[in-house]
Amino acid sequence: MTERLVTGGEAAGGHVKHDLGLPDVDWDIAQLRVARAKFLSALAILGDIFAMLADAVWSTVSSIVHRRFSWAEFFEQTWFLTSVTLLPAIMIAIPFGLVLVLEVGGLSVQIGASSIVGAVDAIGIVREAAPVITAIILSGAGGSAICSDLGARTMRDEISAMWVMAVDPIERLVAPRVLATVVVALLVNGIVAFAGIMSGYLAAVYILHTSSGGFLNSFSSFAQPADAIQSMVKAAVFGLLAAVVASHQGLHAQRGPAGVGEAVNRSVVITGIGLFLLNLLITDIFLAIVPAKIL
Repeated sequence: MTERLVTGGEAAGGHVKHDLGLPDVDWDIAQLRVARAKFLSALAILGDIFAMLADAVWSTVSSIVHRRFSWAEFFEQTWFLTSVTLLPAIMIAIPFGLVLVLEVGGLSVQIGASSIVGAVDAIGIVREAAPVITAIILSGAGGSAICSDLGARTMRDEISAMWVMAVDPIERLVAPRVLATVVVALLVNGIVAFAGIMSGYLAAVYILHTSSGGFLNSFSSFAQPADAIQSMVKAAVFGLLAAVVASHQGLHAQRGPAGVGEAVNRSVVITGIGLFLLNLLITDIFLAIVPAKIL
């Protein structure tokens, strides 16, 4: 309890003056209640996202099996996502491969271990850089477009009208976008990995002046089929995450353009946080299952 100096104005409804400058307990309790409410709200959003994930996967499989899947919407979304993500992803992968080889490869050359430059490029690009770059571009370009499209439909009451007409918007709108995002993530991931490896090869041979044969020998010696599998699994999971989060935020967007903009912002932030946490989890799982290759 904080001590208070009671003045004559207090009896007349005036303000209370704190004389000792101690923390206000009531204010701290209010802040804790606000933090608790925000934490519970975040948990509720996380639960809704997991529920939509299960619903989207089930709707996709069920609609394909029962021949209700909207293939026209799927191909349209696949072409759109490819057109907005492929070139930016390549433009990021090329300088990333160059910087990775120049930084790590330069240090390796200084200590006389230039033979591991190819291994560094293979592991860094294939395992980590390619799926992360693909997911970031998909979230920023494709996911934001999905979120804004569904948010605009929600704002115009199109989603409510679909429920009234007994049309499931998850099956009709979300499922094709989820499947398209996963397919595009797998395709773009492979192209990004190839672009990053080629840029790393050029940097190692023509800038660091290491031997071409040494780079390729190191690459083939340390690279494993499990590296490619890990990269593709990450790309598929990250693409699924980006599509589900964007769809969830779009379908739950508030009224007005400002509400749609806030939904797009939340979808990109949530996807970014989630993909790095999932990246850590998947990497730990693969390292536990597939041991490092020993020459």
